[in-house]
Amino acid sequence: MSLITPYGGALVNLVEPLVEQRHLLARARQMPSVQLSVRALCDLELLATGAFSPLDRFMGQADYLRVLSDLRLVNGAIFPVPVLLRVPAEPPIALGDELALRDQHNNVVAFMRVDEAFGWDAATEAQAVLGTTDGRHPLVAEMSTWGPRCLSGPLTVLQLPRSPDFTALRLSPAEVRARLEALGFSRVVAFQTRNPLHRVHEELTRRAAEAVGGALLIHPAVGMTRPGDVDHYSRVRIYQALVERYYDPGRTLLALLPLAMRM
Repeated sequence: MSLITPYGGALVNLVEPLVEQRHLLARARQMPSVQLSVRALCDLELLATGAFSPLDRFMGQADYLRVLSDLRLVNGAIFPVPVLLRVPAEPPIALGDELALRDQHNNVVAFMRVDEAFGWDAATEAQAVLGTTDGRHPLVAEMSTWGPRCLSGPLTVLQLPRSPDFTALRLSPAEVRARLEALGFSRVVAFQTRNPLHRVHEELTRRAAEAVGGALLIHPAVGMTRPGDVDHYSRVRIYQALVERYYDPGRTLLALLPLAMRM
């Protein structure tokens, strides 16, 4: 059975075919580079695989301001939080520059051509997105460490961030859709969580899937969560035990979401 159309009409895919990557990596030696934060790496992966569809790049200024005011992109698609690449004030970066984007180990993961560069105001964004500017809020506190410039432009992704754990559960949106279709249901109940599942969660999700006659997607966030949260290694083992022992294997899929949460 077919699932509904992906949000925005089609899944974005920014990952360059393997045959092109060696040539592109050779060019990286001649380019200025930006080292991405853990949050930006999570965002890049979700942009690259289509999890943030219809976004195909870090937001430009028009989309950013529309999201803050109306929770929508310029094209009208609902999108409640900004997805920006924020960088330090130095070194200078000009419009039209090509940048190599690197992970924390200095591996080149993507290229960007800079089409836009603009500033942002932490207090304005915090109030619009979080409803507070209180520095005791964990994300408000984190905002003080972000760079003052935002860059946007077309992305070419060479490789997704490397995650050595639970690789069989790290499925792209396209892979998730294929697995769900293989289960044979056209309806899906998706449960996204950053916490361990308790007995009430199990009952709630199981009954919801049965009520709609659909599949169940357990889709936990394993990117950045709140300080003090249970680590994802422990949480994923809990999810695995529940899926293997308690949920109906004929209608349940466990897939990890490398999301940097905004909360």
